[in-house]
Amino acid sequence: MKKKLYWQLPFLVFLIVGTVFIVRQQRSTPYQHDEGQVFGTFYHITYQNDSSLNNDILAELDKVDNALSMFNDKSIISRVNRGENVETNDMFNAVFNLAEQIADNTNGSFDITVAPLVNTWGFGFKTGNPPSKMTIDSLRSIVGYKKVSLHNNRITKTDPRVMLDCSAIAKGYGCDVVARLLQRHGIENYMVEIGGEVVTHGISEKRLPWKIGVTKPTDDSLAVDKELQTVLNVKNMAMATSGNYRNFYYKNGKKYAHTIDPKTGYPVQHNILSATVLAKHCAEADAYATSFMVMGLDGAKKVLKEHPELMAYLIYADHKGNMQVWYSPSMKDKILK
Repeated sequence: MKKKLYWQLPFLVFLIVGTVFIVRQQRSTPYQHDEGQVFGTFYHITYQNDSSLNNDILAELDKVDNALSMFNDKSIISRVNRGENVETNDMFNAVFNLAEQIADNTNGSFDITVAPLVNTWGFGFKTGNPPSKMTIDSLRSIVGYKKVSLHNNRITKTDPRVMLDCSAIAKGYGCDVVARLLQRHGIENYMVEIGGEVVTHGISEKRLPWKIGVTKPTDDSLAVDKELQTVLNVKNMAMATSGNYRNFYYKNGKKYAHTIDPKTGYPVQHNILSATVLAKHCAEADAYATSFMVMGLDGAKKVLKEHPELMAYLIYADHKGNMQVWYSPSMKDKILK
């Protein structure tokens, strides 16, 4: 017995020394902080690595931009919208198929063809002249996720005027793409944030889980007030928030966000002011957060019951117009404030 123990001692010493070496090396490896502009917004990426990978990160984000950006005339989505016979690629296909799936799961509340309605109402809100019923009915004829399909790397439309806009899912997808890049480099500790959408893994520089704030919806047109509603412990997950924080209209003394229902063509009069979703992938979180703004509290709860892999933190106005909060029971241990 003693002889067996003696043989095991060197192995145990080696194991302890190796563990201490790895822990020390992890602690001494610096965290990189890369930031810049992409998709018409800003990105901030923090990760533990000996050197910056910003050039590689930009290269990946460029691929997403070339597939999905409405502001890039040469992107696949821009060419699709112009009616060109363009071949789609894996990135475009992945986002399109996910968007169609989530549209099905939310009964059309998420719809990447809704942009014409959103743009028309946005202009109407600014001028104080909402679009006419005739205009809305005309636009509704070219809005609907079932009016487009993807086969053999080609998009087919039932009407050439149908437009695609992936802005409500592309930032989340971009976060996922960067996260996969960091994983390929063997990086375990990172936080990727693009325009408020986030993916985290491992721990922060403080050797603690990543803490992400949720902004309180306020009537702050200059974006000066960024008071936090809550802080969430987001570990090895993705998080996205949807809500026109500084963009409300009032009806009968109640506050509503400027969110357009793709099915009716009109602003929703549901009570959700902000929807934060936690999911395995940020593209999913991004899209579901947008759809919950359209569906309202009851509709969101129904989808969450059908998809327990999702968690949500919803800020809404009650029947008196007072701000209230509802969150998934499974999220309770993630709320830090």
